[in-house]
Amino acid sequence: MKKTFIDWEMLAANWMMEHGFKICIIIVGAYVANKILKRFIIKTVRIVVVPDKSLPPETEIKREDTLIRIFGWSTRILIISLCLLMILQEIGVPIGPILAGAGIVGLAFGFGGQYLIRDLITGFFIILENQYRIGDSVKFDSASGIVEDISLRMTTLRDLDGTVHHVPHGEVKQVSNLSKDFARVNINIGVSYSAKIDHVISVVNKVGNELAEDPAWKEKIIKAPQFLRVDDFADSSVVIKILGDTQALKQFEVAGELRKRIKAAFDEEKIEIPFPQRDIHVKGTNKLT
Repeated sequence: MKKTFIDWEMLAANWMMEHGFKICIIIVGAYVANKILKRFIIKTVRIVVVPDKSLPPETEIKREDTLIRIFGWSTRILIISLCLLMILQEIGVPIGPILAGAGIVGLAFGFGGQYLIRDLITGFFIILENQYRIGDSVKFDSASGIVEDISLRMTTLRDLDGTVHHVPHGEVKQVSNLSKDFARVNINIGVSYSAKIDHVISVVNKVGNELAEDPAWKEKIIKAPQFLRVDDFADSSVVIKILGDTQALKQFEVAGELRKRIKAAFDEEKIEIPFPQRDIHVKGTNKLT
C-alpha cells in the first residue's frame, strides 16, 4: 500500500505566497491609512475650529487637542475593525455570519446602551460648541469644580475639597461656566442702621479703588469693585451690594482680599457690621416680700 506524504513546508510556503503576502499588505495599508488620516484630522481641526480671540492661545490648543484625540480614536477603531474583517476573510473565515451577529449585538447594544450613546453625542456637542474647557470652573446640576479632563463620554471635576467627580455628559441638564471671558466679584455686606450711607459708600469705593491700583492685584482686576446699591433692609442691618469685574478664576481670591480690607476700613471708620441680636423687654415683675 502506497503511503501519501504531505509536504507541510511546501503548503505553508504556498499559503504564505497566496494569503500571507495579502495579509501583510492589509496590515501595512491599515497602518499607512491611520497615519494619513491622523494628519488629515489634525490639519482639518486646526483649520475648521475658529479660535476665540478673547481666550489665551493655550486654552484653544487644549480644545483642539481634545477634538483631535476624539476623532483620531474613532478613526483608529474603524480602521482596526475593517483590517480584522479583511484578514479573517483572507484566511478563509466567512465574515457574513460575523456581520450578521454584529448586527444583532448592535441592536441589543442600541437598546441597552442608549445612555452611553446619549453621553457620546452630548459630549461631542459640548466640545464642538466650546461650552467649557479643561481648567475652567464650572457648576453642574449635582457637582461643581475645576475641569480636569473632558472625554467624549464624561467630564472630570475636582471640587474645593479635592473630591473628584466623574459626570456623564448625558446627565448634565445645565452648565454654568464661572470662568469664561471674565468673572465678577458679587458681595453683599450688612452695615448698621446708625451708619451714614454716604460715608459707607465713600469707604467702600475707596477700598475698591485702592485694591485695583495695588501692583499685587491690578493684573487680576478688570473693573474696580464699587458700591452698586442698597440691596435690602434686613432685621438688624442695611445690606449693600458691591460689584467688580476680574480676570477669569480670580474672583474668589479678589473677593476674599476685598472683604479683608473692607473689614479693616470699617473698623478704622467706626462703621459697625451688626450681628443678629434680640432685645427682651420684661413688663411687670412680682416682688417677693
